[in-house]
Amino acid sequence: MNNPTHGAEVSPATAPRSARRRARELALQGLYAWLVRDTDSLQDAGEIEAHLRDEDEFDQADAVWFQTLLHGAMKDAASLRDKFAPFIDRPLAELSPIEHGILLIGSYELVYHVEVPYRVAINEAVELAKSFGGTDGFKFVNGVLDKLAAQVRAPETRATPRR
Repeated sequence: MNNPTHGAEVSPATAPRSARRRARELALQGLYAWLVRDTDSLQDAGEIEAHLRDEDEFDQADAVWFQTLLHGAMKDAASLRDKFAPFIDRPLAELSPIEHGILLIGSYELVYHVEVPYRVAINEAVELAKSFGGTDGFKFVNGVLDKLAAQVRAPETRATPRR
């Protein structure tokens, strides 16, 4: 695709990330830190958020969406796990903190933010898994969230034609 400025090529790998994508990346970093602390305490949320707000690229993120995702996924982690656990192929304790964090973010968006189309929520989670997860982690994340979407967004998923 041609870039209107100077006709240069822009590949998806070098395209600038949206403010929402950057917010999801930072929320994932925060959830990772929270999960590896293994406390499930919400007291860590403010400290984690403050640390991430000091990141050089934080100004490129949608700060409100970052805060919404980070605090929402932490606060509702237990209920979100209950929703996606039936669709995982191993015990919750065996999920990597990256996959776990991505599933929390994707599940949070699917369950609590119906203004985000389900395909967008899943695609963004898949992109996080491609960037930060293991080799085929994106396939796992896609499968779990696709099944969850069919359950929690049934009317939307039925109304959307398959590609």
